[in-house]
Amino acid sequence: MAKRMTKKERERVGKILECLDREYTTEYRCYLNYNEPWQLLIATILSAQCTDARVNIVTEDLFQKYSSLEDFAGADLAELEQDIHSTGFYKNKAKNIIACAIRLLEVYGGELPRKIEDLTSLAGVGRKTANVIRGNIYHEPSIVVDTHVKRISRKLHLTAEEDPEKIERELMRVLPEDHWILYNIHIIQLGRTICTARSPKCSQCFLREYCPSARE
Repeated sequence: MAKRMTKKERERVGKILECLDREYTTEYRCYLNYNEPWQLLIATILSAQCTDARVNIVTEDLFQKYSSLEDFAGADLAELEQDIHSTGFYKNKAKNIIACAIRLLEVYGGELPRKIEDLTSLAGVGRKTANVIRGNIYHEPSIVVDTHVKRISRKLHLTAEEDPEKIERELMRVLPEDHWILYNIHIIQLGRTICTARSPKCSQCFLREYCPSARE
């Protein structure tokens, strides 16, 4: 059984979320560009080990060339590999995108499923990608554990776990549900601008008062 949070711990989490809300607002934002739900799925698959900025450059042309799931399902593998080459790991990504499009058409009638079990049955879709879809498309409270969320949540001592799925469950325990999606958005922004992996700017961070790592 998970340990219950103390009043002091709950208050500290509340202060962290207040600071994040004040700094970044409570507006929901997705950093990947898309018009159709299935486009977000493909963009998220492409974002593995790649920056969102690079993915957005690639998908600007990609979604004009392949304007439907049917186009991706019938794509030539070698040609698609070249189209997404600059996102890295392009061979696996191309194979997964085609398989994913085929399954969406054959099993789900071209609609993105809502349940995490159905989403993770798609080629190249793990819990992180599934939660991106659940949060952005269906507005289901979900926590996406990417490199920023993992690293900064550990710095803030909101979790001591290493495994992304365990981190997800731990954060679901310590964070109020109405902030699960916002927390992802805020922490990604924080990780890209202030709490960077190589040289965190602790002296400039608005969370330094609540961050044990800033005092170490």
